[in-house]
Amino acid sequence: MMLNNKSILITGGTGSLGQALTKTILSKWPNVKRLVILSRDEQKQFVMAQEFPAQDYPQVRFFIGDVRDRERLTRAFEEIDYVIHAAAMKHVHIAEYNPDECVKTNIGGAENVIHAALQAGVQNVVALSTDKACAPINLYGATKLTSDKLFVAANNIKGNHNIKFSVVRYGNVMGSNGSVIPFFLDKRKEGVLPITVESMTRFNISLQGGVEMVLHAMKSAWGGELFIPKIPSYKITDVAKAIGPDCEHKVIGIRPGEKIHEEMITSSDSFFTYDLGKYYAIIPQSPTWKIADFITEFNAKIVEQGFSYNSETNTEWETVNSIRTSIKEHVDPDFEA
Repeated sequence: MMLNNKSILITGGTGSLGQALTKTILSKWPNVKRLVILSRDEQKQFVMAQEFPAQDYPQVRFFIGDVRDRERLTRAFEEIDYVIHAAAMKHVHIAEYNPDECVKTNIGGAENVIHAALQAGVQNVVALSTDKACAPINLYGATKLTSDKLFVAANNIKGNHNIKFSVVRYGNVMGSNGSVIPFFLDKRKEGVLPITVESMTRFNISLQGGVEMVLHAMKSAWGGELFIPKIPSYKITDVAKAIGPDCEHKVIGIRPGEKIHEEMITSSDSFFTYDLGKYYAIIPQSPTWKIADFITEFNAKIVEQGFSYNSETNTEWETVNSIRTSIKEHVDPDFEA
């Protein structure tokens, strides 16, 4: 895939993944035509613009806009080749308390991105999902599942438009804004790390792993796939031991809408799930292409019926030491336990 002379737009581009994508794209493809950062937070745009000043990065543009505003999106998407949809309300407990706001952003925003992309003649849209969209028990997960379904189905309404819609779904991004590792790193100054439930597990992916997955979908998607990475799990107690071995680990109970374990593929998905090597792909039940051709192209193998991908039953695990190494590599180079 070559992004030189292409125009890319990232919704929610001032977030952790948007910034990591920006760095990677500019590093790999310095002759990208335009890289548009769309978000609704002017302060975050102001701060990010200091890192990518106009005199050094004339191809980077900052565009104030909200995915709830279809007219603004249609304007922003003009002459854009690729859209990466990363904007979302993502905090589970905040979504539980403000459900209508979550629905407007995560579902209404997805609909707006799809319609604006079709209207503007975009070639490729990759939407970000979450493990919480799989068998959801909270509103955030339910809205992201709906968003996933909208993007997969968008391939059925593209008509003569030369466009592909696909989705990437992964677990907790190590070090992303609001995630557990930065939270624990901050809390250890107080000597107490609040743990929800001792048996809790989560999938773990680095920011760069998330970036690579988005780029993989942009390059390889045929339209309608939901890509899932093969990544390790960790126990929340091991994260606490890795960050604050001398801290008190205080059990505070589960928060509204939280799961003890996360899932990315359910047994019901197994009938449409293929192993692609580095990733799994859940394909649409009625794809716009031939499954036999897809299997040949990617050497894809259908998983066993009843297969599920769960953070509790995962076969690959982070250890206390590997968590410490990853924090030093991906989150805080000065980290010492």
